[in-house]
Amino acid sequence: MKVTVENKKGLNKDLKILIDKETMNSYMDEKYEEIKGTVNLKGFRPGKVPKEVLKRQFGKAIFGEVLDKVLKDTSTKALEENKIKPAGQPKLDLKTYGEDKELEYVLSVTELPKVNIKSLENIKFDQYIVKIEDSETDKRIKEIAKNQPNFKDTKPETKAKEGDLVALDYKATVDGKEFKGNEGKNTQLTLGKDLFLKGFDKQLIGVKKDDEKIVEAILPENFPEKDLVNKKAKFNCKILKVKQPEEVKIDDNFAKNLGAKDLKDLKSLISKQINDEYKNSLDQLSKNQILKEIEKIKVDEVPENLIEEEVKILSQGMPEDEVKKNKKTFEEKAKTRIKTGLILNEFGEKNQIKVSEVEIQNEVQKQLRMMPGQEKMVMDFYQKNPSAVASLRGTVYEEKILNLIKEKGKANKKEISKSEAEKILKEAHVHNQDHEKKDSKKKSEVKTAKEKKPSAKTAKSKPTGKKTKKVSKK
Repeated sequence: MKVTVENKKGLNKDLKILIDKETMNSYMDEKYEEIKGTVNLKGFRPGKVPKEVLKRQFGKAIFGEVLDKVLKDTSTKALEENKIKPAGQPKLDLKTYGEDKELEYVLSVTELPKVNIKSLENIKFDQYIVKIEDSETDKRIKEIAKNQPNFKDTKPETKAKEGDLVALDYKATVDGKEFKGNEGKNTQLTLGKDLFLKGFDKQLIGVKKDDEKIVEAILPENFPEKDLVNKKAKFNCKILKVKQPEEVKIDDNFAKNLGAKDLKDLKSLISKQINDEYKNSLDQLSKNQILKEIEKIKVDEVPENLIEEEVKILSQGMPEDEVKKNKKTFEEKAKTRIKTGLILNEFGEKNQIKVSEVEIQNEVQKQLRMMPGQEKMVMDFYQKNPSAVASLRGTVYEEKILNLIKEKGKANKKEISKSEAEKILKEAHVHNQDHEKKDSKKKSEVKTAKEKKPSAKTAKSKPTGKKTKKVSKK
């Protein structure tokens, strides 16, 4: 194989590739040998059909297969040997080809630009460390205790008030008739939480042990007996007990009930939990800083074909006149995004960063945990959409790259309080919202323009391709 590289303009190159006749014939002979054992022709034993007969019968089809294989093998090899990374699909122009002939073709390619990633190892960014005060930890533990109250028995004459627990038996009717599931035994309600039926709790305020009370309530939309939905039911309630909440004692036993070894261990877990609530968001701010610094790195030339594709994505669904009007803005934004992607990818390749199938599955599992009750829908989505899996792989890949850049970069470590963390995140949120509003306003203006001035050109435009309360040890 003989390869001649010609620089046309900037990143555009032509590779003239010549495969001599002997090499092409060897490819053909190899294919004839391959099919000889599978062809059955009248008058010949299996595997004994002469090459000349095979050539007459299948020559054109075999040459087509061989040509595809040679073009694929040699073009890939030519690019690798000349260390050319193509930006997009190269164009191929056949010059000379045919059976018992040499093969000559031209591979026109736009090359990815060379990028200097050395400066990434000294990149500067802020790294926040949230110092959780003991008072913050104690406050959170008290909140948990408040939401898990103990109740103590009261004297028979004690009247129930908001916050008390009332235990009752009830029998309900609608229009004087009983219905399926109309009875409840030892039902316990914490007054004020309104967790049973809307307005039910309030009607029990003032009851005491052994009282009988008629409570009226509307049966909800999700009531199992569909013909009774939104109908008024009367509940004949027999009050069994009235209990008052008592302050939960925060001690080792309380801690053990929450899964900790003791109170000291619980405080450590809660402190970490509070820290983790801010860590991910603050880490993202650090990564955003890194991305902003990457945008400053100079790349001499960005491939025009990639800019065009990115502009199509950015202007998806917009009228053609609006795209032309904002062409410069789109191109600048496209260049920035492509340049950032090129730099990150080069860093990833140089540091041999890979994404394993296990990491992809872990990411899918993470999403499943975030969407309880919709696990099957999420799994089906990824199984039926390979592009979604590819997008997920890209996200994990970028995350790994940014994490390594953080490790190699120069962190300006800042120890901040919880209130300072909240302030920083709030300011970042407001800043992001301002950007979103601007984008939203722009889209709204575009939509209005589109509605006012429909055109054939527009019609032809095509789009392109908690805060947790449960304590757990991890």
